[in-house]
Amino acid sequence: MTHPAPASPEPGYIAGLNEPQRDAVLTTEGPVLVLAGAGTGKTAALTARLAHLIATRRAWPSEILAVTFTNKAAREMRERVHRIVGDAVEGMPWLGTFHSVAAKMLRRHAELVGLQSNFTILDTDDQLRLLKQLILAADIDEKRWPARQLAGLIDRWKNRGWVPADIDAAESEAYANGRGGELYDAYQQRLKAVNACDFGDLLLHMLTILKTQRDVLETYQQRFRYIMVDEYQDTNSSQYLWLRLLAQERKNICCVGDDDQSIYSWRGAEVANILRFEHDFPGAKVIRLEQNYRSTPHILAAASQVIANNGQRLGKTLWTALESGEKITVIGVWDGPEEARRVADEIESHRRQGGRYDDCAILVRAQHQTREFEDRFIAIGLPYRIVGGFRFYERAEIRDALAYLRVVHQPADDLAFERIVNTPKRGLGDKAVAKIHTLARAEGVPLTLAAARLCDTDELAGAARKSLGRLIGDIARWRDLSNSLAHPELCRQILDESGYTAMLQADRSAESAGRLENLTELARAMEEYDTLGDFLEHVSLVMDNDANDAGQPKVTIMTVHAAKGLEFDTVFLVGWEEGLFPSQRALDEGGTKSLEEERRLAYVAITRARRRCVIIHAANRRIYGQWTSSIPSRFVGELPEEHVEAETTMSGGESLWRAQWSERTDPFAHIERGTGRGPGWQRAAALGEPTARSGNGGRIVEVKASAASYAAKPRSDIEIGQRVFHTKFGYGIVEGIEGNKLAIAFEHSGTKHVLDSFVTPA
Repeated sequence: MTHPAPASPEPGYIAGLNEPQRDAVLTTEGPVLVLAGAGTGKTAALTARLAHLIATRRAWPSEILAVTFTNKAAREMRERVHRIVGDAVEGMPWLGTFHSVAAKMLRRHAELVGLQSNFTILDTDDQLRLLKQLILAADIDEKRWPARQLAGLIDRWKNRGWVPADIDAAESEAYANGRGGELYDAYQQRLKAVNACDFGDLLLHMLTILKTQRDVLETYQQRFRYIMVDEYQDTNSSQYLWLRLLAQERKNICCVGDDDQSIYSWRGAEVANILRFEHDFPGAKVIRLEQNYRSTPHILAAASQVIANNGQRLGKTLWTALESGEKITVIGVWDGPEEARRVADEIESHRRQGGRYDDCAILVRAQHQTREFEDRFIAIGLPYRIVGGFRFYERAEIRDALAYLRVVHQPADDLAFERIVNTPKRGLGDKAVAKIHTLARAEGVPLTLAAARLCDTDELAGAARKSLGRLIGDIARWRDLSNSLAHPELCRQILDESGYTAMLQADRSAESAGRLENLTELARAMEEYDTLGDFLEHVSLVMDNDANDAGQPKVTIMTVHAAKGLEFDTVFLVGWEEGLFPSQRALDEGGTKSLEEERRLAYVAITRARRRCVIIHAANRRIYGQWTSSIPSRFVGELPEEHVEAETTMSGGESLWRAQWSERTDPFAHIERGTGRGPGWQRAAALGEPTARSGNGGRIVEVKASAASYAAKPRSDIEIGQRVFHTKFGYGIVEGIEGNKLAIAFEHSGTKHVLDSFVTPA
């Protein structure tokens, strides 16, 4: 039932709420789903509801289960409720994260799953150490089948609520040619033998107990008069099943979430959980929080139009009482470096107009995109911070790669040699490394020379001596190659031949894929420097940056995932191109389902902006030393025209993309569409001959569109055989003309296709 509004005067925690928020607080009985859009004050409603249950004595604090995803969120909720109801909140033992609440339960019933109440909760390092022991005992090559891969697989199974008996042959095939299930079972037995569990077990064991022990389930169903869940769209299957079991008796469950902000499927979140709430709890009341207190109408309208292209959603429309403000700005630039320059210029202009650096945020889809912004900001002295990760050159894989390069460039760099001598693993244990150090100190020589001398003795065991000798030989060979091979290519060759690339490829986690992307970006960054020495000197200056500016305002650079829940006055959304955002890897692996999550990510990105949102796409990206044409993201084509101001820094006046978009014409209409293509993406015209990939069941669809369908008027002062100059490719001879596109044989870059507006007669 719905509790009537209390008589005047209203409690303070209700007085400041809008009508839907008030409804979420006062509807105390029965299942309630609060669909809380971005910036709609869901935390205020959630904490007011919790305070209301206590203040009106509908339940004792100990009879309320309130779960969140982070300790920070749980702490904030406790502090807010404390301000309303005072010390009563201290009697809430069941307010916390999913894992902390499950751990508290499990310690009371540990014996039911073969544990003692004082069980140990393993951290990641202990978990990997145990798995490595099991892999070794099973006579499996850990280099080919890394423990980290098995850990990720087991974690995924536990997120789904699967015990070893639930693993079928198809699932088991994912590790060591069908031995995944066997090792999962051995791992669980080993955990019980040492009276331990990992984080996934906290919920999995309690789920097992609630399913098999009717008396325990009924005890908790009677105890919890009310259940409240924050960020319900982020629950995995195990969490969902656990909550559904606990709520089935009283059905007084209130879930707060936003299906449009479900962006964590890669760590087990199931958006289907929130979509089927009304099916799981018939008669549930759905309350939509749609009044946004954060962003301007233009920003909200743009975000709403983009997310409306998703089919799997419950639906809501954000609105605000704020003034209209600026339209969203869409900017087309030539390439990545120009993108970084343009953002830096915009930020400096904002600063000159009285703004602060920390008003601004740059949101990227992938971490490797931060590198060009970092380099540009360091060059001009613009302060910045990386949130949710390391600065580009501080990341472990980048430090490892740089260590290889430093040893090749400077053999006496002992710190670099220490870092790479057993990375990846070469069977060189602590004793072998200690012998290298001992000889180096005794003879006063660098570690590389000491290692070379050890290889000529019997001091090391045969396998270690052979492995070390191979590394020393490789370093010498790479040093010789550095005299003839371009340093970016040398970097790629070192990473491949050292086994470092293979090590990351064998680790099939999402993090490993990102690390490989970072190494690709590292090699690309080297192309901008004449020599390896110049590049390493640049990196040294970068690493020394920011040593003495702690506490000063800085521009924030972060991924869109890390930005969820945050807000900034001005947000720059960069790299909005097909293949980058939406991510090509996501589309290839997940098809339409992944496309919808990528679109939710775009929605989250846009709604981080309070006053100004700038979206930037580049016509070209440099990949493995080659310039590749890019098509603007389909999400750009889904933006509503009336809420967007488009411009371009490229020649030709008004943005070509804007012209196509305004006319609602489709120069790509003749091209086959892959499954899951959202409406409007083909309207986003690109310069040159764009190539896109479709994730239609892994099928690759090459899309080539003639520039003639949207080209500007050709120039009359350019002829075949004429010598011209291009700012990036240098001098060349015009070999062909098609509309305003030229085929030019450049002296140092080979034949390229460019627009005539980018060249001048030589």
